[in-house]
Amino acid sequence: MNIVLIGYRCTGKTIVGKGLAQRLNLDFIDVDEYIERKAGSSIKDIVSRSGWDEFRRLEKEAIKRLSSMDRKVIAAGGGVVLDTHNVGNLKKNGVVILLEASTQTILHRMRSDKKTEGQRPGLTGKDPYGEIEEVLKARRPFYKSAMDFSIDTTSKDVESIVNEIINQLETKGD
Repeated sequence: MNIVLIGYRCTGKTIVGKGLAQRLNLDFIDVDEYIERKAGSSIKDIVSRSGWDEFRRLEKEAIKRLSSMDRKVIAAGGGVVLDTHNVGNLKKNGVVILLEASTQTILHRMRSDKKTEGQRPGLTGKDPYGEIEEVLKARRPFYKSAMDFSIDTTSKDVESIVNEIINQLETKGD
């Protein structure tokens, strides 16, 4: 079984995923980094060169391959839930955990994350706060229908989040 982390940008999928994988002695895979390695360029370059449709095609291909593996912690891209095939593939062999955070927390994390400028293309062309609000509103139903459970990462450190996930997984296993 895999553990899949979903959620908007900067909700903690990568950092929590790495901590969770280490604690559980599982391999960690960040889907966006996997796509970048396979494509030989950043997501920002893929999108500017070929558009979001091409990125989503590459993402779907990656999800299909990665979800067939076992005993992985997978940090999925923020928009992975927009495709029902992706969600179906991830749920076949995985428990899907939604990481959430407040808009203000996401914005703060985005501004302090060095990956934001070079790798994370804008989604709507709006100011960052407005974009976060708009995209979260549109995606929230997709996140909620895909998840097995959610964790709010707003004011928690990585270790607390990892502990909370492990406790939830143990409870679900009973």
